[in-house]
Amino acid sequence: MTTYACKGGTDLALTLEDKVALIKSALDKINRPLKRVLILPPDFTRFNSNAGVLTNILYKLLTPNAHVDIMPALGTHFPMTEQEIKTMFGEDIPLDAFKVHDWRNDIVTLGEVPGSLIKEWSEGKLDYSVNVQCNKLLFNNYDLILSVGQIVPHEVVGMANYTKNIMVGVGGPDMINKSHFLGASYGLERLMGLADTPVRKLFNYGVHTYLKDLPIVYLLTVMAKNHETGQMEMKGLFIGDDDETYAKGVKLSQQTNLDLMDAPVKKVVVYLDPEEFRSTWLGNKAVYRTRMMIADDGDLIILAPGLKQFGEDPTNDKLIRKYGYKGTPATLKAVAENEDLRQNLGAAAHLIHGSSEGRFRITYCPGKNITKEEVASVGFLVEDYDKMAKRYNPETLKDGFNTLPDGEEIFYISNPALGLWALKKNFL
Repeated sequence: MTTYACKGGTDLALTLEDKVALIKSALDKINRPLKRVLILPPDFTRFNSNAGVLTNILYKLLTPNAHVDIMPALGTHFPMTEQEIKTMFGEDIPLDAFKVHDWRNDIVTLGEVPGSLIKEWSEGKLDYSVNVQCNKLLFNNYDLILSVGQIVPHEVVGMANYTKNIMVGVGGPDMINKSHFLGASYGLERLMGLADTPVRKLFNYGVHTYLKDLPIVYLLTVMAKNHETGQMEMKGLFIGDDDETYAKGVKLSQQTNLDLMDAPVKKVVVYLDPEEFRSTWLGNKAVYRTRMMIADDGDLIILAPGLKQFGEDPTNDKLIRKYGYKGTPATLKAVAENEDLRQNLGAAAHLIHGSSEGRFRITYCPGKNITKEEVASVGFLVEDYDKMAKRYNPETLKDGFNTLPDGEEIFYISNPALGLWALKKNFL
């Protein structure tokens, strides 16, 4: 188990030349014949990971001698469109290099994580076994599998990527559903921003036990926005096949991607880029990533001009419409009483994550692609986008605290996927 290359620091901004040099160095150290390579980058919802650029670099370095397939780690998301592929990965990679992950149908079951471990990790709340599943393409005799993605605070696993990209990104329904429910049952506010969590133990166990013979190497980025230029910068790139490589990246992400407050904030306004956030399944990052800093009886205003649906998957969309974001007790009751939700625990977990549990108000402000009535039906307050964007103008607000002309103070976030906002007392 090896760290092949790494470079990172809170004051760094890696250049294209830096990225190419690090990747070349890692490939040289891997030092084995590469005739067939599979790259597993994230999809367009993780555009800011810079994984598109890294995938393009890898493809160009490898293709003179190797056949390279690229399978975006969709998880439960919709397949990428041709335009999304070109925008994220560049127009110089042939479209036929891209494969689509079907999380319900194209997977193999390799074994199971015993219920005794789930019971231990969940502190006795759960007692089910979990099938370890991943896309069958991973077993197509590749000389190297490169898992590319971003380390950032995450609502299900604590810190995103590493083994999550395999167990969820190209995983199957049992692992996806039950891992998400494990995280929700344990409590997302107990795990966000932390490296060692029950869900991380589950993912690591699955990969280390059942995929240990696959030649998987991870390329892990740490990204942050430069608030002077507004541009995303790569603070670190960590390439290796072991827990230590991931741990190095986590440490930098915790230094870079945690925005810690001295006191709870009464009003938070979050903008969801319409190109990135078209569902509450993704848009509720506005809820997950801010809830730890919002004051009791506070307000979360979500500007969502691109919102058009709830789930990224037809089944999940239907379940969200049916059960809504009604809080943990109502969701657990619905799971106990309804087979459709019991068979889709990932959706149940999402419903728990997306509720404020009545502690603060969540107001969605959708554009023209979904009705206010639909949004209200799943449990959110609703306001008109144009009206709210006029008051909270994403063109003029800066990330962080803003004071409006009438004296109202708000905290503004231009992209909730970039970090975690919480209270200092919970992390220091």
